[in-house]
Amino acid sequence: METGGNSLASGADGSKRKVCYFYEPEVGNYYYGQGHPMKPHRIRMTHSLLVHYGLLQHMNVLKPNPAREKDLCRFHADDYVSFLKKITPDSQQDLARQLKRFNVGEDCPVFDGLYNFCQTYAGGSIGGAVKLNHGHCDIAVNWAGGLHHAKKCEASGFCYVNDIVLAILELLKTHERVLYVDIDIHHGDGVEEAFYVTDRVMTVSFHKFGDYFPGTGDIRDTGYGRGKYYALNVPLDDGIDDESYQSMFKPIVSKVMEVYRPGAVVLQCGADSLSGDRLGCFNLTVKGHAECVRFMRSFNVPLLLLGGGGYTIRNVARCWCYETAVALGMEIDDKMPQHEYIEYFGPDYTLHVAPSNMENKNTRDLLEAIRAKLLDNLSKLQHAPSIQFQERPPDTKLPEEDEDEVDKDERKDPESDVNAVCERESSPGRATQECVEFEAKDKNDIAVDEPASVVDSTMIEAPSLKVYHARSKDVVSAFSEMTTLKSCTLTEETTTAASDAPQVEPGQEKSKKPNDQPEEMDHE
Repeated sequence: METGGNSLASGADGSKRKVCYFYEPEVGNYYYGQGHPMKPHRIRMTHSLLVHYGLLQHMNVLKPNPAREKDLCRFHADDYVSFLKKITPDSQQDLARQLKRFNVGEDCPVFDGLYNFCQTYAGGSIGGAVKLNHGHCDIAVNWAGGLHHAKKCEASGFCYVNDIVLAILELLKTHERVLYVDIDIHHGDGVEEAFYVTDRVMTVSFHKFGDYFPGTGDIRDTGYGRGKYYALNVPLDDGIDDESYQSMFKPIVSKVMEVYRPGAVVLQCGADSLSGDRLGCFNLTVKGHAECVRFMRSFNVPLLLLGGGGYTIRNVARCWCYETAVALGMEIDDKMPQHEYIEYFGPDYTLHVAPSNMENKNTRDLLEAIRAKLLDNLSKLQHAPSIQFQERPPDTKLPEEDEDEVDKDERKDPESDVNAVCERESSPGRATQECVEFEAKDKNDIAVDEPASVVDSTMIEAPSLKVYHARSKDVVSAFSEMTTLKSCTLTEETTTAASDAPQVEPGQEKSKKPNDQPEEMDHE
């Protein structure tokens, strides 16, 4: 089978890959509030396992540059981003109307440092896309990202900013086609909705369907207009195990890769599809979940790995640690090394856990019918849709290295959990850390201390418009008639990132838990 995509020179043997790993040491300090199932502390637990398994020395470790307001507004509405920027626990009572309008308050609470949190996790995903576009790595990893429910004008399902959409828009600057695959137990509704009417992004979501949040993801939802059949939904029932899951995942993804031939792949690795998740109802093991990563890696296409859901945090850390090893092509011991969070993993202190004996409600006949229907949909697609050769937006530029200013003595130990110094020079056997800069979109957006050289004065852009499908020249043209979509307050809300667009040619202060211990360990 011809898998298509871009062949990776460092991965021709099917084993070695150059991996960039994004991590912000402060991300574990953000706290959704007492009793809330979403705990960013799981990212710090994952990082600690990576440190003590010795995986960091095999990757470039990068501290993401926070996404700026203009970066977020490439997808999200200006007034929504402005709201996120100004809302605080102290001011929320004065903004009750906007809280309701933007769906912030219950599942998506206001907490200290909310906007900075959004900047951090979005910055890692955009930065990973930048690294892939520039050919600096084969696989980019941002476990803090993958918040797939956020919409253009509202928060949803613990998600405020849709870092996945922003990363895909960045990838579309270089790649004609991008594939998005979602293995979170919840449907990837925000990403599907954003690209529902385009053939430049195919979305494939494997999820629980039927009386389950967010309630979307029917097999009959296949896209619209030029996006018809470019949205694939795989509805699954409770208790699906590794064997049943892979009987769906591999043939469907294989056919997608054969027909669609993406230039890059984004894989959302939500860990709430694991057995025993606090909010989930699937029965996957860590190895079964990671088999999806292994399979996507085998296609030798630039790959962005993102986090997502996952609410039994000890299992989330297990899963994403193991999947990082899979991305590197390494095997790691089941016996967990000593580290600061070892007490979470008792009494066995192992990386892998056995599945439960819950009933698998996904019968063989049901799965065969779903698989046959989806493969039939794929057979209706034009192979590898192309786009016209046109001028495109300039690449996001990375900071130039200045060897005279690099201080080798400032390098932190890669085994340190708090390694906040931005480094730009490799050292043999050590992790490389650097900051990823995003381009300024116009001269008014240049920071005071930012060199003017990062701005391309010849850039073609409509500064006041959202670029939902970063198509180059035809994008600017397509959105020149869409000024009424600039703000959610100016028109009726759109249901997709470009549902009303003309058709285009195909082709601060943070709340920290004492001793870094999240609450409710006994409930997870």
